[in-house]
Amino acid sequence: MAQQAVIGVTGLGVMGRNLARNFARHGYPTAVHNRTEAKTKALVEEYGHEGLFLPGETMEAFVASLERPRKMVIMVNAGKATDAVIEELVPLLDAGDIVIDGGNAHFADTRRREKALREHGLHFVGAGISGGEQGALEGPSIMPGGSREAYEAIGPILEDISAKVDGVPCCTHIGPDGAGHFVKMVHNGIEYADMQLIAEAYDVLRQGTGMSPAEIAQVFRTWNTGRLDSYLIEITADVLSHTDAATGKPFVDVVLDQAEQKGTGRWTVQAALDLGVPVTGIAEAVFARSLSGHVEMRQAARELPGPSVGGLPASFGDDVEQALYASKVVAYAQGFNEIQAGSAEYGWDIDLGATATIWRGGCIIRARFLDRIRAAYEADPNVPTLLADADFAAEVGAAQESWRDVVVAAVRGGVPAPGFASSLSYYDALRAERLPAALIQAQRDFFGAHTYRRSDREGVYHTLWELSERREARVDV
Repeated sequence: MAQQAVIGVTGLGVMGRNLARNFARHGYPTAVHNRTEAKTKALVEEYGHEGLFLPGETMEAFVASLERPRKMVIMVNAGKATDAVIEELVPLLDAGDIVIDGGNAHFADTRRREKALREHGLHFVGAGISGGEQGALEGPSIMPGGSREAYEAIGPILEDISAKVDGVPCCTHIGPDGAGHFVKMVHNGIEYADMQLIAEAYDVLRQGTGMSPAEIAQVFRTWNTGRLDSYLIEITADVLSHTDAATGKPFVDVVLDQAEQKGTGRWTVQAALDLGVPVTGIAEAVFARSLSGHVEMRQAARELPGPSVGGLPASFGDDVEQALYASKVVAYAQGFNEIQAGSAEYGWDIDLGATATIWRGGCIIRARFLDRIRAAYEADPNVPTLLADADFAAEVGAAQESWRDVVVAAVRGGVPAPGFASSLSYYDALRAERLPAALIQAQRDFFGAHTYRRSDREGVYHTLWELSERREARVDV
């Protein structure tokens, strides 16, 4: 009998190719297939020494080379391309086979696909995979959803190829249907916020203190030895210290200041709005990218007056570190709140501590303090916000004076810092004894009879504002 593959990958772009190599490197005979046959041949020719690859010229040959129950990963563009591959696969499969979508699919699409394939007796697993092309090859963070039965079959393989931290795999079963892709979506939203906050820290330091990119790189390297230790801080230092070979200028100065996005950050904000969860830091990061791309608006407003910039001492970097750390805690708190709300809305029963655990390695937002987030949720799985955790509350509270100084300095210097400012406003809103929402409710009742609740007694009320002697009436609901 011909050799059969333990797992297969169809779609051999950079991520798919590296994932297939990762499987093969770990000793799993791997079926490989691509719509363009040349990519399949190139993979085998270049990397065939890394393990056993079984190339399939057609989808039929690809499926036939897999042992049963068949386990295959789709690594193509999200959306119509994924649906097209699924439509081609389904007639070739048997009950119990497992189809894994490793792309950045919208979780609603994953829920739809899981339901449709379940009706065919097939398992569909939406698996978030983070870590970029290097992570796919050397060990990503993997967030699989789908049925528990499917995870029992594929989990050991995915855990084997995932990143490891303290010997613990950065992979776990997230929950049913679209849970895995939902968590990956929020991961990416947090990533947007994290990157924006780091960029704001750089901008405040450069414009406020006059430090060069190379000098700021050294500041970031110092930060990376402490509580801000993370992949993004590490690579930021590398980027800022890099000199452009063509011009001799700092590399960051020759990169066009228009940030692009693929949509997952926007999805995070849209889903949060649907769930009624405030993710202000993530939203500001998405809007900042959007604004950076509105070139005509920016050029038209270039002559608007602003304050003089600069005059801050280099020691101000200590305050910026405090502001960056506190704002990052807010971003992660908001992201975990969204996961908590999504889990409740869709009945996923997501373990937030386990989610923090698998983000400690392999993924783009991997950071030292994720272990503390894990510990916070293990101590109290129902903590309403990470900012209520005693350790985080103490640290953020200790940082708040510096945080405020940085926001004030940015405002006075005309340096845009929407991430820092919105995160601080969120912190202040949470700790406020009363919010001006009381006035908003009164306004709503005045113009639209939308009713209100009172702070001194139970019930729903409406004031008869049109009467000369305004009276309050209790409303039956």
